[in-house]
Amino acid sequence: MAKTVWEKMDAKGMKKLMAFNEEYKQFLDASKTERTFTKNAVAFAEQNGFKELSKFKKLKTGDKVYSTNHGKNFLAFVIGRKPIKEGMNLLGAHIDSPRMDLKQHPLYEQDGLVLLDTHYYGGIKKYQWVAHPMALVGVVVKKDGTVVDISIGDSENDPVVGVSDLLVHLAGEQMKKPGSTVVEGEKLNLLAGSIPAAKEDKDPVKKNLLKILKDAYGIEEEDFVSAEIEAVPAGRARDYGLDRSMILGYGHDDKVCAYTSLRAITDMKDVPERTSCCILVDKEEIGSIGNTGMQSDYFSHVCAKMLSLQGDSSLVDLNDLMENSRMLSSDVSVAYDPNYPEVNEMKNTAFFGHGICFNKYTGSHGKYSSNDANAEYIAKIRRVMDDNACMFQTCELGAVDVGGGGTIAYIMANKNMDVIDAGIAVQNMHAPYEVVSKADVYEAYRAYLAFLKDMD
Repeated sequence: MAKTVWEKMDAKGMKKLMAFNEEYKQFLDASKTERTFTKNAVAFAEQNGFKELSKFKKLKTGDKVYSTNHGKNFLAFVIGRKPIKEGMNLLGAHIDSPRMDLKQHPLYEQDGLVLLDTHYYGGIKKYQWVAHPMALVGVVVKKDGTVVDISIGDSENDPVVGVSDLLVHLAGEQMKKPGSTVVEGEKLNLLAGSIPAAKEDKDPVKKNLLKILKDAYGIEEEDFVSAEIEAVPAGRARDYGLDRSMILGYGHDDKVCAYTSLRAITDMKDVPERTSCCILVDKEEIGSIGNTGMQSDYFSHVCAKMLSLQGDSSLVDLNDLMENSRMLSSDVSVAYDPNYPEVNEMKNTAFFGHGICFNKYTGSHGKYSSNDANAEYIAKIRRVMDDNACMFQTCELGAVDVGGGGTIAYIMANKNMDVIDAGIAVQNMHAPYEVVSKADVYEAYRAYLAFLKDMD
């Protein structure tokens, strides 16, 4: 058996692998926030024959359906031959990533410079986010309901912003601090301008910047109160490694699994026996809470609507659907890094190029807050992977007692659904620029497609 995905690929397979990753890079560049990912997912689904749920009066075998929620959730379904209440095969990923969010009152001028105040989102090493070019992406919603899209920093001629760093010559005291406080959260302020407006005595630089924003977007300072603007790393995903075997980019966690899941359901050629589903959700990085997180009832509400469109509408039918369903929680795992071997237990570690990663459990310190997949379900997963010649590896999130993490798996398992974490190994996780193997991206896509098609 081939040791890596690379070694099993013939010339034709290698060409497909590389082409798939080029498409992924383009989608990633255009989808840095949960809103832009959802927007692009809808467009992609519609190009592949999917229609919004509200357009259906009845659901029949082969129908391709999608639904969105607050512009930050996306659900796609391919209706199978069996009734929906007999269960679905689900892929569930999240489309939010660590970043910095502008506060509701972000703009201020200090000593001739204008800065934007931020609040970081998700678990980050704050010192990693300084001295990087950052783009501003999001929306401003005016009082009359007008939505203004904001995107500054990703086009070639756009300006960028960023958090300044203290020069090493003056950083003696700073360098004595532990990593968690080298840069403090309230110092993650984005430098945004320095030219003063003419004939202004009070905050002239801020007034000049506000004029620029009003001219370009028609927004006032007070409109920031009803805005969601994210500061994300500027620039495009790049081939990484002299052999171009990897991708360096922002937001692989978890957009790499979201994209491969989306591609799997849209690329299905035949009508499946069981209904297929792709779930893309928000807020995983901060606990999956809120009306766009996995803990929301949105997914259950959509399932109830779909059941009614097949003539089944009782709570028992909904519970049967959940209990009969099978899910891959499509989330990333940690890739082995030879610079830091001490955080791993080598027999249970994920490596680049060895295919999709299955984490039987996540959590930390005795599997706390973990979904722990049962052996019977894992056996079914093994069969599907082997039947479709999909390379896979099993792993843990680091050595016991070193750390850990969580996903949306436990939330769906709480509905008595069989769930296991299945995703792509990542280096530099939660840093501004993360790294994945192109081989694993393509193999995960193949694995997701096999799961939707063949899991019983």
